[in-house]
Amino acid sequence: MQMIFDFPVVPRFCFENFVVCGGNKTAYQFAQRLASGSDAENLLYIYGPEGSGKTHLLTALSSAIDGRYFSFRDADALYGKSYSSEGPSRLAEHFAGAKALILDDLNLLPDNQEVRVELWELFNAFYSAGRKIAISGLMPPKELPHLDGHLTSRLLWGLVARMDVSDDESRRMILKKLAEDRQMLLPYEVIDEMLLKVRRDIPSLVYALETINRTAIATKRKVSLRLAKEIFKGN
Repeated sequence: MQMIFDFPVVPRFCFENFVVCGGNKTAYQFAQRLASGSDAENLLYIYGPEGSGKTHLLTALSSAIDGRYFSFRDADALYGKSYSSEGPSRLAEHFAGAKALILDDLNLLPDNQEVRVELWELFNAFYSAGRKIAISGLMPPKELPHLDGHLTSRLLWGLVARMDVSDDESRRMILKKLAEDRQMLLPYEVIDEMLLKVRRDIPSLVYALETINRTAIATKRKVSLRLAKEIFKGN
């Protein structure tokens, strides 16, 4: 049975520590296009499974273009769980004065008409002003729940890219890069042991990497297959 970790250790997100591989190369290139301002394109939608790097890429892009970020995971906190139509738009207030609109986890958009209207009006305001917009979700625009049909169509007007790092080669590249960022020597046989014993989603693998690193430091041992086997013993 594989180990399941409840939470990952999240590194600082930027373009420099984003690992480019076959499954995310197009999304990365599109994000770079928005960041560079080298063409007229100002709309990007990326989608893919949990742990594929969507939040990392959006956060990096937001920093590069001085945007403002919001995840619909935090919708309850923003609206206080009431989603009342009274008063000014909470989304509009959050993005007041922002140079770019960065929205994460659009698949978690609440099933609420007032919120849909707020989102549509906010999107239109940024789009009409020519300001940059980058949005993410788990699935393609047409499969997103609770989304206004007009906004679904608008998302398809811009750059759209799928992100997927579910192949082992991508996982190995990501783990090697994370280890390098931590000045940690990570043998390939340790990565193979992790892929064998740990659940293969990226957050679980990142947390496993941190566990190995902390254990090695605490016990003053080098990162090795033997150490990894001891940590994952019985799993």
